[in-house]
Amino acid sequence: MVFDRLQAVEERYDELDTLLSDPNVHSDVDRLRTYAKEQADLSDTVHAYREYKRVTKQLQEAKELLQEKLDDEMRELVKAEIATLAEQKEQSEQALMVLLLPKDKNDDKNVIVEIRGAAGGGEAALFAGDLFRMYGRYADRKGWKLEVIDVSETDIGGLKEAVFSVQGKGAYSMLKYESGAHRVQRVPTTESAGRIHTSTATVAILPEVEEVEVEINDKDLRIDTFCSTGPGGQSVNTTQSAVRITHMPSGIVVSCQDEKSQLKNRDKAMRVLRARLYEKYQQEQQQEYAEQRKSAVGTGDRSERIRTYNFPQSRVTDHRIGLTLHRLDSVLQGDLDEIINALITADRADKLQSVETSP
Repeated sequence: MVFDRLQAVEERYDELDTLLSDPNVHSDVDRLRTYAKEQADLSDTVHAYREYKRVTKQLQEAKELLQEKLDDEMRELVKAEIATLAEQKEQSEQALMVLLLPKDKNDDKNVIVEIRGAAGGGEAALFAGDLFRMYGRYADRKGWKLEVIDVSETDIGGLKEAVFSVQGKGAYSMLKYESGAHRVQRVPTTESAGRIHTSTATVAILPEVEEVEVEINDKDLRIDTFCSTGPGGQSVNTTQSAVRITHMPSGIVVSCQDEKSQLKNRDKAMRVLRARLYEKYQQEQQQEYAEQRKSAVGTGDRSERIRTYNFPQSRVTDHRIGLTLHRLDSVLQGDLDEIINALITADRADKLQSVETSP
């Protein structure tokens, strides 16, 4: 039962209190750090559980008081208190359930974002550029840092591909819902007849991982250097600063040409390679959860259409939760909170149902 688990968590929290008061633990820095972190991780759940127990006890006492002989005024006061405490109990219980949800171990990580134009040719590339700017503005709103890793532009100003990192608190926990195929419906500037065209771009959100989390052997890498083809001045375009890394066992290829320094480009490319390998290994190790993961955060094929951006109607629709907003301009300006918060709420609701029905 859920409350048996909560009782066990509280007992462990109290046990850690005792351990952290032990002089032997204080003399062992590693144990002290481990126990302190474990207790900190349990703290929110324990405090919420204790609040739930406090409210539940008060509610029970109020109900018992109502059984006694009371004058009419006191009876009404007790009934009002019971109603208030019952509401508090329900809110407290919901807060507890959320805290008990299985945590995504990647939620605190920075992310690697990959955007590519898909079906629709030049119009798809233009839309990929719109998405790139949208996420940049969203990152600004959140106070996150965006760092470009590789950008491949088209002649008409669109993007064949954009790879960048987003660094900041909660970046992966919010952006992970953006993985998938994004569809745009609009009249291209080159369309003389005014017909609406449909194009798509894909977005991949990968947690950025440390070197210790993914082991890469140098012998498995082929590293090629070449002259940058993008903007950046004469020195960028005439020196062998761009880097292409091929991970031969997996066939994954990563390139970076954003920096003038070959060393910096290599470092950025390795960050993307680690993120891609991490995702590949995660999928291989957790194959039984593939379908759940596909619906929640997207998978490698990125084939599902998750959202439509309809310009004639100024409409954005997220197909996973049936949410439609009629303010396309503000969404493209990075105002994504309403969409992402709704996705988080829906995801929590699904997980809550699993928690409540689990033995």
